[in-house]
Amino acid sequence: MLILPLIASLSAILLAVIFSLWVLKQNPGNERMREISRAVNIGGVAFLKREYSYIFPIAIILALVIYLALPFAGEYTKLAGKIPGFSWDSSWKVSLGFLIGAGLSALAGYLGMAVTTRSASRAAEAARKGMSHCLTVSFRAGAVMGMSVVGLALLGVVGSYIIFGAQADVVPLIIGLGFGASLISMFIRVGGGIYTKAADLGADLVGKVEAEIPEDDPRNPAVIADNVGDNVGDCAGMGSDVFESYVVIAIASMLLGYFSFQGSELLEKAIIFPLVLGAASIFGSIIGSLFVNERIKMEPMKVLDLTFYITIVVSAALGFLFAGWIFGFGSLITNVLMVSSILGFIIVVLILRISDYFTSYKYNPVRLISEASQTGPSTNVLAGLSIGLRSTFPSMMVLVGAILISFVLGYISAPKGIDAMNFGIYTTAITTMGMLSLSGIIMSSDAFGPVSDNANGIVEMANLGEVREVTDKLDAIGNTTKATTKGFAIGSAALSALALFQAFRIDSGKGLEFLGRKVPDFSLVDPLILIGLIVGGVLPFFFSSFLILAVGKTGMNMVNEVRRQFREIKGIMEGTNKPDYGRCVDIATRGALRELMMPAAMVIMTPILLGILFGVRAVGGLLIGAVISGVFLAFWMANGGGALDNAKKYIELGYYGGKKSEPHKTAVIGDTVGDPLKDTAGPAINPLIKVLQTISIVFLPVFIATGFLSLII
Repeated sequence: MLILPLIASLSAILLAVIFSLWVLKQNPGNERMREISRAVNIGGVAFLKREYSYIFPIAIILALVIYLALPFAGEYTKLAGKIPGFSWDSSWKVSLGFLIGAGLSALAGYLGMAVTTRSASRAAEAARKGMSHCLTVSFRAGAVMGMSVVGLALLGVVGSYIIFGAQADVVPLIIGLGFGASLISMFIRVGGGIYTKAADLGADLVGKVEAEIPEDDPRNPAVIADNVGDNVGDCAGMGSDVFESYVVIAIASMLLGYFSFQGSELLEKAIIFPLVLGAASIFGSIIGSLFVNERIKMEPMKVLDLTFYITIVVSAALGFLFAGWIFGFGSLITNVLMVSSILGFIIVVLILRISDYFTSYKYNPVRLISEASQTGPSTNVLAGLSIGLRSTFPSMMVLVGAILISFVLGYISAPKGIDAMNFGIYTTAITTMGMLSLSGIIMSSDAFGPVSDNANGIVEMANLGEVREVTDKLDAIGNTTKATTKGFAIGSAALSALALFQAFRIDSGKGLEFLGRKVPDFSLVDPLILIGLIVGGVLPFFFSSFLILAVGKTGMNMVNEVRRQFREIKGIMEGTNKPDYGRCVDIATRGALRELMMPAAMVIMTPILLGILFGVRAVGGLLIGAVISGVFLAFWMANGGGALDNAKKYIELGYYGGKKSEPHKTAVIGDTVGDPLKDTAGPAINPLIKVLQTISIVFLPVFIATGFLSLII
């Protein structure tokens, strides 16, 4: 059964290589276009290299701490050998998995960005041949990241399982892989988010509002930094984010299968099924992505929708065949697991549609913000924030429906000898795995956004006005795909974190039961649970405050630098002298790296300190509190910020005075308020809640061994 996910993961990586070679063979345009593309590529790669030089030493130290702490805790509590991971002969596997997860997460972000930064000039040149060719180049460049993410994620999980022995008892050891992926994702998300929005803020406030020059005008000193930011934030950041979500839910599903099917002949099949489901959707994504080509003469958005729905249909059909092969065609468990996974596909569609409704200027919510721009920045921002708040309710309804239906479905149809409660939790995890299994095609459409955005910028900077209509349209579609993918990432993070919490609950109960201590029921009458809930509830807010302020501080430096260059470098506005682009890139890089350490350290240390002081019960409360507050805070910021962004774009289409009007200047200010919400703080909450979950499971033996105050409270 492991052959299928191995073949699927390698096929995804092979397709990514084929697409990258095809894209890089395309015409990169004239010398000016190649110069801009090189500058963006150099800036993006340089930023990631400097960021990795900061975070890899931290990863190595943490791997050493894991290797030493777990067996010490196991020996101290007499649990060594009774629970996997608590002894010297197994802790090295957790540490190794942690390093593998960190390395693959970093690689996923780098590979996607390395191709997209080289593709924008090729997409701009392709626009000369028409919409279909430009769409094909842009999408295939994005598909390099989409296929790399799912290929590397599935390969990492399957490979670790095989390397560690391919037996049921090694499943708890793979959690280190999820922790490593989550940790690196958080660093890349935070650093890339600060970088991209600080650069964007400087480019917009000074360029559009003060100097009244177009977006992506080459006279703007921050324009190259802005284009670099699109790639390090929306490509490297989103790539590592979805990579770790995929890894985390695959591991959580395997863990819940391991716990739920103990003593059953279905144990190994239940462990491997999530990986086989992922394989089915990779094959579906590969087939779907091939439908984006020059022979398809349809509207670009319709082409992307077609590829998405083809992927779903093929994935569902293959999933049914694979499930029948494993559990038997017509069996109850086959039908239940397939309905659960198809429910995951449906949830993806619903979340994407909700995000689209609240962030696209095709609908009333965004148009209301554009209308409010006529009376000043206050009404614009208030309208945008209220729309973001409103978007949390339908998002909540979808998540509640997903949990309720998938759990009840499993609970009422549990196989003989399997606890109904545990099987319901397992089917909920399969629903979430169904969601994440579509990451390949969704991330391909998401990474298409930065490519089309940068292509549009190159058209402006290289004075290729004759193709602006093509790149403008694709840029608008790219903005839609980027906004909706954020909703997908948040929803999947929420359900993944809840699955991991169930694994933490069951695993901690087994450890405490071995010691003859009280197994926590996580009741609200327990003061330690309440302490954890309160700390977890406030943590996403406190964490976000650092990121938003970081964008403000770095953006302020960017604004001052752009103003200085306009003031001191003669000939910029006349086009007879070039701005110092490198200086702005350096400001964004240094600011992002300087500001990311404090919030990252806070996330790592909070569960460890809470667990050492108050034990397992408080950590359980922390995990639930962070999920509940963090998910809806993320929805609010992502959708509210996206709505403010597209309200500006709606005015730029000619409504309410169009470009350079007072409502447009107001909307630009609103956009700069929404940008750090939707592209920095909001997306960073996804890895935040998953780092909390994975680090808590990894260090669980330490919390069982310590938790000093839990012994008296």
